[in-house]
Amino acid sequence: MGTLTYNGSRVHFDDRVLAHLHIVIIQQFRRNQSFAMSWRDDVAVGNGRSSIWLHPGCELSFKFAGSRLPAISQKWLAQLSASAESATGLIVTNEDGSLAYSVGSNQPY
Repeated sequence: MGTLTYNGSRVHFDDRVLAHLHIVIIQQFRRNQSFAMSWRDDVAVGNGRSSIWLHPGCELSFKFAGSRLPAISQKWLAQLSASAESATGLIVTNEDGSLAYSVGSNQPY
């Protein structure tokens, strides 16, 4: 399980989900684009939804639990990239298109 840290909050995702998010987010930032990112929360934090505003100047870090790069799906990257460029922003999904949940709790520093 990896961690995305943004603005004092840590959000945990499966390493494979996080690897795909990392690529999509960096691609957006390289184009100097800002966007919202939303996901379903784990039941441990209320089973709701969360959303953050990402921009190229924000402090954002990715910490992967595993040392190996997970298998990257070009189709999944295309789906996530299209979502990031849409009016709704990046909706975090699994490879099959179902909504991805954060894992565990969203902890402040």
